[in-house]
Amino acid sequence: MSFSRVTVLLLFVCFTVFGQQKITVDEIFNGTFRAKGMDELQSMKLTNQYSVLNFDQASKSMQIDLYDFATLKKIAVLIDTKNHKELPVIDSYTFDSSEKMILLACNTNQIFRHSFTADYYLYNIATKQLKKLFDFQVQEPTFSPDGKKIAYAKENNLYVYDLASNQSAPITSDGKKNAIINGITDWVYEEEFAFVKAFDWSADSKKLAYIRFDESQVPEFSMSIFHKDLYPTVETFKYPKAGEKNSLVSLHIYDVTANATKEVNLGNYNDFYIARMKWTNNSNVLSAQVLNRHQDNLDILFIDGNSGTAKVVLNERDKAYVDVTDNLTFLKDNSFIWTSEKDGFNHIYLYDKNGKLKKQVTKGKWEVTNYYGFDEKTNTVFYQSVENGSINRDVYRIGLDGKNKVRLSANVGTNGATFSPNFQYYINTFSSASQPATYTLNEAKSGKQVQVIEDNEALASKLKGYNLPSKEFFVLKTEKGNELNAWMIKPKDFDATKKYPVFMFQYSGPGSQQVNNDWNDSNDYWFMMLAQQGYIVACVDGRGTGFKGADFKKITQKQLGKYELEDQIDAAKVFGSYAYVDNSRIGIFGWSFGGYMSSNCLFRGNDIFKMAIAVAPVTNWRFYDSIYTERYMQTPQENASGYDENSPINHVEKLKGKFLLIHGSADDNVHVQNSMQMMEALIQSNKQFDSQIYPDKNHGIYGGKTRIQLYNKITNFIKVNL
Repeated sequence: MSFSRVTVLLLFVCFTVFGQQKITVDEIFNGTFRAKGMDELQSMKLTNQYSVLNFDQASKSMQIDLYDFATLKKIAVLIDTKNHKELPVIDSYTFDSSEKMILLACNTNQIFRHSFTADYYLYNIATKQLKKLFDFQVQEPTFSPDGKKIAYAKENNLYVYDLASNQSAPITSDGKKNAIINGITDWVYEEEFAFVKAFDWSADSKKLAYIRFDESQVPEFSMSIFHKDLYPTVETFKYPKAGEKNSLVSLHIYDVTANATKEVNLGNYNDFYIARMKWTNNSNVLSAQVLNRHQDNLDILFIDGNSGTAKVVLNERDKAYVDVTDNLTFLKDNSFIWTSEKDGFNHIYLYDKNGKLKKQVTKGKWEVTNYYGFDEKTNTVFYQSVENGSINRDVYRIGLDGKNKVRLSANVGTNGATFSPNFQYYINTFSSASQPATYTLNEAKSGKQVQVIEDNEALASKLKGYNLPSKEFFVLKTEKGNELNAWMIKPKDFDATKKYPVFMFQYSGPGSQQVNNDWNDSNDYWFMMLAQQGYIVACVDGRGTGFKGADFKKITQKQLGKYELEDQIDAAKVFGSYAYVDNSRIGIFGWSFGGYMSSNCLFRGNDIFKMAIAVAPVTNWRFYDSIYTERYMQTPQENASGYDENSPINHVEKLKGKFLLIHGSADDNVHVQNSMQMMEALIQSNKQFDSQIYPDKNHGIYGGKTRIQLYNKITNFIKVNL
């Protein structure tokens, strides 16, 4: 054996024992570390089964497969695209109430964050007949409860399609782009109230309620779209900025048999939002949640389906704001379950059908984070909460009387549940900072694990070769005495006698959480990559973030950014005091609200932070939308100082360190106007900075190689400047 071959062998052995594979940006964003999941998992309602959208590698076809909850065995293939060559890739699917027909969405075209149009195919499971419903794309097609009709939206109007006659009939005809929308939310409702479908069938299929948006007086925003054409095009849409006019909303009930529409009388309200709307179990009683513009007063209305008259059954007030959720659940007798922060923490409440409080079901200095459902046979409520620490999530059951509470999940981390229709079983999704997602079948009474469905062992095994550093959770106490959740990732070969640079990441937005014990794919891999390159990466959830009670979350009211900034600066000072930290090399990064914060930190904490990276930041709260901004700040007309004192655009002259500003030119959410005006302010202050505009990219800045280029750019900026 020659000397050179011995040397190579020894080097290989040394690398295997002492070395580690290095993570690359390409690997992170090309799917190398992607965990396996259960796509489009849906619990059936009539049988104790669930369905999943699967891709068959061998036949290169897509299938909707039906599984038994008790055994996890595949019962049937409901549809296989290899048997229907005319069917494109299935993006999503919905069942009718009999679970005998499926609506398949294909060729989806995204509009904004949640909204899209698609081609829809109707599939009869028994006859295996497939037909394309329309030769045009539609939005939100929804079966009537009796399965005889499908309501849908097209170009701002609502229609009803009759399955027997194969004919569509219009419900509305006044829909017009940038003027009138029927049954679909406007931009700001979709983004901030997180729903698109603004129509709902009554239980007897005889009525269809919908919200109408008159956005004709809402100011318009225009974006240039560059494409590859000779001349750019301009996308114009209605976007109410803080203090500007919102859409005028009205609520309507369409009678299918009479082909007549009645408007609900909401004359008692002025400048209001209809934040939620759905029929109760009584097919003649519609519920609606009406919120005032300050969002500190919410009424739940019950509306008579014939007369259109409304009465308030529940009123919620808050000194800051009332959160809108989907947790209003009607029981058989129209009593209802509702979640509220009214005792200072988010909890479950039971009201009778007239809105009289019957019981506070959960109680304690912790938050309910998800309401899963109610089993009427056993009078049991199932929910998720942070009882086991605000960075964790567990699944619980409790009697409707507030007694006999049982923690069902066993592992410490983030647990979520999908329950079987009879509440006998649930599929538990678990992950932690050290464990990729695992899916198990569990008994709903005891939480006992029955079987592992997917444990992502292949991914866990692959990651062992990278010898990744771990994420350490702790509570950081600032010099002002504030106790804040935090995590830190140190290099695997950490040496406490050395000095390390610290790279801080945060989001910091109201009610958010970044310090949580779950598996966070791309960001965490990137942070670990930085740790492999000698950086300490840290994250702190300051005041204003969520899951520690209303007082902690709502302290930022009317002065968004003030306490959040204070806490990030104070946290950086604590890190800087550690013996192993080089306090002259502390940087900070954030996206969206986090970009707003990282800009503020660099400008106003200019003696603490050496560099900052801001992606898609709000730079002036006057530029952002009405619903989000006013929820926390009221209007600029009412609270000018709150807006101006905490907007980074007004502090550019304080810049000392290195600053990288990034934005997508087609960001419909946080407009590129934010960064353009920030750039101009920096230029006129004679400040040097780096910037990158991503053509035609939205708030997420992705597509093709975009994320790889973006994160390589950010990584290189960190290496040069930290």
